[in-house]
Amino acid sequence: MKLRNRLRSIAMVDQLGPGLVTGAADDDPSGIATYSQAGAQFGFGLLWTMVLTYPLMAAVQLVSAHIGCVTGHGLAKNMGDLLPGPLVGVLVALLFVANTFNIGADIAAMGSAAELVTGVSAHLYTIGFAVLSLLLQMFVPYCRYSKFLKWLTLVLFAYVAVLFSVKLDWGQVALGIVWPSVPGKDAATLIVAIFGTTISPYLFFWQASQEVEEISDKPEAEALVDAPWQARREFRRIGFDTFAGMAISNLIALAIMIATAATLHASGKTDITTAAQAAQALQPIAGKFAFLLFSLGIIGTGLLAVPVLAGSAAFAVGESRGWKVGLEYKPWEATGFYSIISLATLIGVAIDWSPLDPIKALFWSAVINGVVAVPIIAAMMVVVSKHSAMGKFTASGQLLFFGWAATAVMASAAIAMFALG
Repeated sequence: MKLRNRLRSIAMVDQLGPGLVTGAADDDPSGIATYSQAGAQFGFGLLWTMVLTYPLMAAVQLVSAHIGCVTGHGLAKNMGDLLPGPLVGVLVALLFVANTFNIGADIAAMGSAAELVTGVSAHLYTIGFAVLSLLLQMFVPYCRYSKFLKWLTLVLFAYVAVLFSVKLDWGQVALGIVWPSVPGKDAATLIVAIFGTTISPYLFFWQASQEVEEISDKPEAEALVDAPWQARREFRRIGFDTFAGMAISNLIALAIMIATAATLHASGKTDITTAAQAAQALQPIAGKFAFLLFSLGIIGTGLLAVPVLAGSAAFAVGESRGWKVGLEYKPWEATGFYSIISLATLIGVAIDWSPLDPIKALFWSAVINGVVAVPIIAAMMVVVSKHSAMGKFTASGQLLFFGWAATAVMASAAIAMFALG
């Protein structure tokens, strides 16, 4: 019995792949800053957003994985086959702009976090992290070094530990989780930011492309349109992987919001403008090491997320142009693909020298993602419902419902933000 349980556990772990990495990358520095701002500014008032986003983000990521696994091609290629070229070009351009801004905000935050601990200029660290990220992407398979980075992101569970170290009004926590409210005009923009950092366009393109790479890496694997007998096994794997990855992502996000509400908001610090202020949420468990723990979390999630941001932009641009794309290629084998990765990263570094404060840049990158996500999700839903692309594996009615629901919720939040702004 013990051996059977152990083998079952090993089999379940083996099914974790693109979904788990995508979920881990979702709690990037932009996400940490946005969730921290939500807890600090509105206490427990916006906890309900994480309950709402879970089924929606899981559905959207399932659609992404579904498209990649069934067709053997990424989102941009599939969109280009079904939608007008100029429209696909606009969607890819929006993704590139959103990702580049997000990269800049993330690496700037990584530099600021490192400066907290060492006192060395954040700009120097920003350049160093950008160069390190580029070198890793170009010369080390992402699947190899991401395994180590995932261990580093475990420091985010420190926010969970905070929940057991401070006095919480669990009744108010429960109310914030189950009772939707919009506490003030400013909350509308923050809700869009929460949706944008949780349901981010770069994650759609990334998970689809990683499913395609899974097919390339396994000799026995084929796109399901060519190997329909593999469908039951693959859909089971994708479902478990995606639901697990998104659950971990949202649980960490919820813990960050509760922890900052119980520490920063409770002490009257309702507007986070620096990395040092965000780090103070960890003081109940880390004390004088709060800055170190916070910095490790920011740097770990940043190194995990920046390749996803740059890579998803490169996959989208490359597929729409018909270039050779894939992280399994060396830089000289896919020059266009790696040129986009380099360009997005270098522009991101330039953003670090802009007047934007890193924390505010992180927040507004989430807002931009929330707006850009709407047309991209709509385009994905068109692709996944077309027999000409998916064959007999078009999305189920349930998946279509939640996918379109995600589109409607994101659109409603963006419209409310502009209307109230």
